[in-house]
Amino acid sequence: MATTKDLLAEEIAERARRMRKQSIRMSILAGNNGAHLGPGFSMCEITATLYFAVMNHDPANPTWPDRDRFILSKGHGVLGYYTALAEAGYFGPDVLDTFESDESPLAGHPCKDVSLGVETSTGSLGHGLSIGVGLALGARMDGKSYDTYVLLGDGECNEGMVWEAVMTASQYKLDNLIAIVDRNRLQSDGLSREIIDMEPLAEKWRCFGWHVREVDGHDVRELLEAFHSKSRPKGRPYVVIAHTIKGKGVSAFEDNNAWHHNRISPDVAATALQELGFEMEAKEVQTCSR
Repeated sequence: MATTKDLLAEEIAERARRMRKQSIRMSILAGNNGAHLGPGFSMCEITATLYFAVMNHDPANPTWPDRDRFILSKGHGVLGYYTALAEAGYFGPDVLDTFESDESPLAGHPCKDVSLGVETSTGSLGHGLSIGVGLALGARMDGKSYDTYVLLGDGECNEGMVWEAVMTASQYKLDNLIAIVDRNRLQSDGLSREIIDMEPLAEKWRCFGWHVREVDGHDVRELLEAFHSKSRPKGRPYVVIAHTIKGKGVSAFEDNNAWHHNRISPDVAATALQELGFEMEAKEVQTCSR
């Protein structure tokens, strides 16, 4: 018999599947602008788990002062962010359909709009964790109990500013700050290890005083356990290194860096949707064929 935890994990996995479907639809409607499918797909289980089982937040009251904060430091992963916000009810699919169009609130990188659940603008890599440190310090100074979650890319960890933030968080013992590294082993220019090899990545975070946990970033049960309050340390910041596959969920995208950013063709879109268990809609076919 399935346990409550099993049922929750199944629900979150189903939401991640729908998020990937919506991401393909958004990529189709973006037309010649293209989209970052690979980095968006690698993080779907992470954001789905955070928004549907971990973070305290209220889509009906997005400016609630005591809400947990989420910062997408790897700003190009917006497909796995906007779709989670839409699933959670911050806005409807009609807003997703405006992605990257003129006057849309959903740009190719996050632009701050707290009414839509987007806490801050990101995209220039390396800044998100520093913002998170500021929010975590602010919560402590204001006597607030909210947590701040920051999702980084592993390639982003090449940035020196990331490690300044890592040291600062440790110095101030920010146990209300949780970093997640999307460890998909690829960045825009190729394999992360060939550009700047960050190994041993987990040991680097430990040496700076962080509590470290490594998980399969596509296994919702492992993510739930990692984010559970009993797994969290006291008096130290916490990082979850989530081992993922870039483009996860569609075989043509997986570990294929051509899909870091690309325009999707009708055939590829139809095959990808079918692989996810969906059919392509007429509006999508027409847009994709332009």
